[in-house]
Amino acid sequence: MIKIKKKEKEKRIAIKRKQFIRLQIIYDSGGENRWKREDIDSDQMEIGNILQFHMKEKESQKIKYQVLGCKNNLRHLHLYIAMKICKLRTLKSLWTLKPPCRTFHGHPRLLVSDVHSQYESVRRGEQEIPKYFNFASDVLDKWSEIEKAGKRPTNSAFWWISGNGEEVKWSFEELGFLSRKVANVLTKVCGLQKGDRVILVLPRIPEWWLVNVACIRAGIVLIPGTSQLSAKDILYRLQASKAKCIITNDTLAPAVDSVASECQFLKNKLMVSKGSREGWLNFNELYKNQPADHSCVKTMIQDSMIIFFTSGTTGSPKMTEHSQGSLGFRPLLCERYWLDVAPSNIVWGITDTGWIVTSLTSVFDAWALGSCVFVHQLPQIESSVILNTLCTFPIDTMISAPTLYRMLVQTDLSSYKFMNLKHCMSGGEPLNPEVIDQWKSKTGLDIYEVYGQTEAGIICSISRGMKIKPGSMGKAAPPFDVQVVDKNANILPPGQQGEIAIRSKPVRPLGLFTEYVDNPKKTTESERGDFYITGDRATMDEDGYFWFIGRDDDIIISSGYRIGPFEVESALIEHPAVAETAVVSSPDPLRGEVVKAFVVLSDAFSSSDCESLARDLQEHVKKTTAPYKYPRKVEFVQELPKTITGKIKRNELRAKEWGQM
Repeated sequence: MIKIKKKEKEKRIAIKRKQFIRLQIIYDSGGENRWKREDIDSDQMEIGNILQFHMKEKESQKIKYQVLGCKNNLRHLHLYIAMKICKLRTLKSLWTLKPPCRTFHGHPRLLVSDVHSQYESVRRGEQEIPKYFNFASDVLDKWSEIEKAGKRPTNSAFWWISGNGEEVKWSFEELGFLSRKVANVLTKVCGLQKGDRVILVLPRIPEWWLVNVACIRAGIVLIPGTSQLSAKDILYRLQASKAKCIITNDTLAPAVDSVASECQFLKNKLMVSKGSREGWLNFNELYKNQPADHSCVKTMIQDSMIIFFTSGTTGSPKMTEHSQGSLGFRPLLCERYWLDVAPSNIVWGITDTGWIVTSLTSVFDAWALGSCVFVHQLPQIESSVILNTLCTFPIDTMISAPTLYRMLVQTDLSSYKFMNLKHCMSGGEPLNPEVIDQWKSKTGLDIYEVYGQTEAGIICSISRGMKIKPGSMGKAAPPFDVQVVDKNANILPPGQQGEIAIRSKPVRPLGLFTEYVDNPKKTTESERGDFYITGDRATMDEDGYFWFIGRDDDIIISSGYRIGPFEVESALIEHPAVAETAVVSSPDPLRGEVVKAFVVLSDAFSSSDCESLARDLQEHVKKTTAPYKYPRKVEFVQELPKTITGKIKRNELRAKEWGQM
């Protein structure tokens, strides 16, 4: 009798559950009234089979679909089933978003866009890469159209906070509206035309993103720079690039004024500031008063879009040119890209605005897939600010230099509960395996490494779903064919050390830089056989994972900044105390490596107090070049090791520093 009653009770509960579980499917039928809805009621045992059948049926009819939530108190159970059947890895997190962020419902993969899907035939090789392409009109404006048509759930495209209570949120439509006004400032007020160059030196403020998009719209070539540039750095960049306009803030305006008379091509100076300065146009006042009707310039896919200055390893920094295709179209060409995000994701790139990784993470790659770009102004990088931001805002994807992770793992993380963080990436320099292990043990999250260069963007990466091998920088990132080659450009077998190279012939892959501007010799020297040579050394294992060893050149990567020894040595040699100097990398537990200067003193300073003189030299370099380049370590020596021909053997000094001798 008791067993019978128990069975009847279980049956009633099952029936009640069945009444409340509902699968709601919205799909695009392609007809006049395109968007259709179907509600399917079932119990938790049947819902998976129904969902699989329904999706196959819609696929056979070539109907686009997206899975939404379900009703009442069994919503979370229903979402769990949908996740299990459809592998909706981030759907569960979408319900955790709290105001002020607007909730974004939907299957992240299925929402990856009409923008992305329209190039499916190109990815399959059925159509050629388009002759004409403009990232603003063909990507950002398409997302805006999707928003206005109600085919994309409401979600910010750009989300900025100051850390002091200020906040800016833009949809793709608002981003388009404001960037057109800025484009009118550049073209109508400043008189800039397609192909003209603009240097942009701003911290992480919204205007940096507006200028990026405005330049793309107008076909103006953008040249980003870090806010730590000195007057000497600015002078070199203005002269080398022949830029007609510079945009910066009131902090750097005096440095620009000190060298502007030597820059014959510079015609316009725009200052992002609430105040005014003689000889400068006020950016904020101008763009707010401009009309928002601007026709996007028609650009070819190989047209120049951005120029990045390299670090300057064996000479002055080189101008690396990227096209509409190499930066703007590349993320659309790849089915599974390194960032691997969707419209539901909120991406925080904690990187300097002068780096190519900021352009990738916080402009092209994130927006190509419709994601929200999150930005914190971060005047200073502090662990507590980073951690509190991750706890307060629904950021699910973060990328930064390894230095940040080294800082964070030194903090007691037990009191921090990240709101939504799921995916962490590191790039700019190799990350120590022990830091990866510490982050995992303290947060439960893996760190996915990426490797790249100014010339090629992301070259290798560990994408979501890939096996993580601590210490490896992952596999070749599409569309690159990456190999390890010898000095004759022969491909080396797994396990053998050589140079990292990207196949560039017979067809140059989209994503690789166009050229070193005004430097055909360096452009030619970067090629060997059928490959572009990165100058970095590595091995590749049997599974195709790359393992970084070092650099063929003497570049120093400190806290993610790539620092060329030539610039630091040039600054040091200007000091009267320095007769000779060589700059190499030196190990550092926080920054990975730092700049170390070996100095041979001139006779007049041979008896000076070394500690005091070292401080003087450090301050001298800070004033002469960007402050982050100064030598944190200084060692005075009697002589420098040299070759028979008189060249300084920096590799010997570096090997000594790293305990290899």
